Amino acid sequence: MDIADFSLDLFSLAGRNALVTGGNTGLGRAFSLALAKAGADVLAVGLAEDDGTTRRLIEDAGRRMEFVVADVTRPGVPAAVVRRCVEMLGSVDILVNSAGIALLSDVEDFGRDLWDPMVSVNLTAAFELAHEASKFMIGQRSGKIINIASLFSFLGGRRSPAYAATKAGIAGFTRAYCDELATYNIQVNAIAPGYFKTAITEATRADPDADRRIVEHIPAARWGETADLMGATVFLASRASDYVNGHVLVVDGGYLVR
Repeated sequence: MDIADFSLDLFSLAGRNALVTGGNTGLGRAFSLALAKAGADVLAVGLAEDDGTTRRLIEDAGRRMEFVVADVTRPGVPAAVVRRCVEMLGSVDILVNSAGIALLSDVEDFGRDLWDPMVSVNLTAAFELAHEASKFMIGQRSGKIINIASLFSFLGGRRSPAYAATKAGIAGFTRAYCDELATYNIQVNAIAPGYFKTAITEATRADPDADRRIVEHIPAARWGETADLMGATVFLASRASDYVNGHVLVVDGGYLVR
C-alpha cells in the first residue's frame, strides 16, 4: 500500500463477523463492544445466559449480537462454537480468545486441582478455538486472531503459577501460529492487559496497601478502565494492522517500564 492510499477506513470492521469468548462480561464485553462500534457483528460465548447488557450496548451501536451458552473446555465445543458463528453470522473473520480464569493459592497449596482448570480455560481452549477458526480463515484467505495475554506473560505469578504459565504460553502460541498462518493472510496477535478494574481485581483494589503499591508502580498512576482496551482491539482486528503479526501488545499504563 502506498502512503497516499492510507485511509481511516482501514480501521473499519464493516462486513466482518467476530467470535468473542467470555464476550459478555468484564474485559470480554469491552472487546465485543469495540468490535461492534467499528462495524462488526458479534457472536459472544459465555458460561451463563447474557443479562442483556452486552446485547443492548451492541444493538445501540447498530450491530447484531448473537449469544451462545457454552463451556469451551469441553471436547468438541470449540469446533461447534466456530460452526455456529459461521452458520449464524456467515463467517468468522475475527476471533478474540478472551475467556480466562485466575485461581489463587499459596505455593504449598497450589496443586493440580487449581492448575488443571486454568490450563484448560486459559490455554487449551484458546488453542482449540484458534485451531478451528483458522480452518475457515485459511479457506477465505484472511482473518484476525487476537489472544488475551497478560503482564504475567512477562512476569512471575505470585500465588498463581498456572496463571503465569498459561499467559506465557499464550504469548508463545501467538508467535507460533503467526509463523504458520501469515502465508494465508491471517494475523495472529495478542493483547496483554495490565491492572484493570474488573471483578477479578476487586479484592486487590479494596486492600489499601495493595492498591497503593500497584498504582505507585504504574506511570499513568491509575488502574486501567475496560475502555482503555478498545482501541487496541479495533486496531488488531482491522486492516490497519495487516503487517502486525505475532506481536503481544501491552496495554498497562506503563507498568512494565518500571
